[in-house]
Amino acid sequence: MRLLERMRKEWFMMGIVLAIAGAKLEPSIGVNGGPLKPEITVSYIAVATIFFNSGLSLKTEELTSALVHIKLHLFIQIFTLAFFPATIWLFLQLLSITPINEWLLKGLQTVGCMPPPVSSAVILTKAVGGNEAEERS
Repeated sequence: MRLLERMRKEWFMMGIVLAIAGAKLEPSIGVNGGPLKPEITVSYIAVATIFFNSGLSLKTEELTSALVHIKLHLFIQIFTLAFFPATIWLFLQLLSITPINEWLLKGLQTVGCMPPPVSSAVILTKAVGGNEAEERS
């Protein structure tokens, strides 16, 4: 009985594990041009659905209270999209005089200029042996 309770509690994690196991057993289902059409479903439909659902879950009071923090939002945007890429660029200028491979520096520059969710996704995809180049083309 404890196992059944645990399965009910961890239903989402079990679903993830089952999805990964299914992908390992039959990877052809999720390839470009396959039955799931990830070039369309993942690139457009899934992303739009995730953002739409996130927006629906916001309470109106939380949304209006968040909108008044304009200085905080500007700081976060400037830090993420200007300061951090500029810092990475300066760091790369220092690294360019070392014998580090040119393509490694280009990769670091690319990842350093991406917003955090995108760069994290690319790094994690690469870490698990995925081909992130096909996902972006």
